Amino acid sequence: MAPPPSIAAHALLVFLLQVGLLLSVALLLGRLASRFGMPAVVGELCAGVIFGPTVLGHLATGVSAWLFPRTTEQFHLLDAIGQIGVVLFVGVTGIEVDCGLVRRKGTVALRIGVAGLVIPLAAGVIAGLLAPRSLLTGSMNRETFALFVGVAMCVSALPVIAKTLSDMNLLHRNIGQLTIAAGVVDDVVGWLLLSIVSAMATAGVRGGTVASSVILLAIALLVTATVARPLVRGAFARCLRSPENGPTITTAVLIIVLSAAATQAMGFEAAFGAFLGGLLIGSAKTADLRRLAPLRAVVVSVFAPLFFATAGLRVDLTILTHTVPLLTAVIALLIAVAGKFAGAYLGALSSKLTRWEALALAGGMNARGVIQIVVATVGLRVGVLDTTTYTIVILVAITTSLMAPPILRRAMPHILLTEEEMERQQALAVFRGPQASADRGSEAA
Repeated sequence: MAPPPSIAAHALLVFLLQVGLLLSVALLLGRLASRFGMPAVVGELCAGVIFGPTVLGHLATGVSAWLFPRTTEQFHLLDAIGQIGVVLFVGVTGIEVDCGLVRRKGTVALRIGVAGLVIPLAAGVIAGLLAPRSLLTGSMNRETFALFVGVAMCVSALPVIAKTLSDMNLLHRNIGQLTIAAGVVDDVVGWLLLSIVSAMATAGVRGGTVASSVILLAIALLVTATVARPLVRGAFARCLRSPENGPTITTAVLIIVLSAAATQAMGFEAAFGAFLGGLLIGSAKTADLRRLAPLRAVVVSVFAPLFFATAGLRVDLTILTHTVPLLTAVIALLIAVAGKFAGAYLGALSSKLTRWEALALAGGMNARGVIQIVVATVGLRVGVLDTTTYTIVILVAITTSLMAPPILRRAMPHILLTEEEMERQQALAVFRGPQASADRGSEAA
């Protein structure tokens, strides 16, 4: 049996140029965004928009066609490195989560997460039922379209939330930890609902499909909490025998990637499994976070910017030059923001949090980002969305991601820094490396 052919020389050249250009512009725009008081993720997302059909594809069609050809094989090379980036980044985020706080505040996170789901889900379903027929694809029934709009409105973007909190040095704060925990609740339910809607769009919803998804989700959580924990502790205990960082870093990457593969095989998003893998690493007392600092540096500085830049390549905002799509986008944005913000804010107030803490939580969870882009991609693939509605959902994702930093910056000065948070910051400093000292200095200023 002959071996498969190697990648063509031209395809490799284009791929290397794509990675180099996307990473350099993402780095430049990320630094620029930071100078204007926004997290770097804002600039990194815009890098993809610039090289996508919105700017380069519109102004220099020939250059765009050569540098970013719309062939499946070429584009999937970028998709692959982007998926590695998001899986590793979400895994690193899971390592930084304080599982003790999540256990103590689990009821609060659940209440905030559910409230942040139900209200925007209901608002999105109603909007879908009232939407003009021209927004529906030819064979799609209104009920499926409405439920999909509801799912798109209710999800939060765990990778974007985590990147925003990390860029703003808020992951060690209790509000940051609660936002991540509530975002996990949103993600779990959101991916379950997405699988149901996808089944409705392709083969019709069946009770067995819903039941199997719930059972698989319960199995994933149960295995993570029981069987996987001692295995992870044992693996890192063996790594401590080596004086080098290599075995520890390799073990962490394996845990994150295999956890992502497990949830992907179950029909859930790979990022959800990566987050569970990160939680396992962070809660393993045998894991030496100092040895994982180089992994975090590479993931945050290289893989994450590449992923966010790649996510913007499929966005075409030129369609919003037409009146009907633009008006629809404005209405969708208002519904998305009002629903998610009201749900998370009310959920936080009902949990006895202060109004400033509720404002920070609502602002953070309002960011849809890449997860909504993934949801939109699924909708396009199964025929629920067309190009117009896909672009509208993407616009909501980007806009809500831009809204989170100013809201957090307005609320956080009114939330006192506790001793527990300072201790958590010191514990994470060995994982974050030298950047942590700079973050502490900027926060003190």
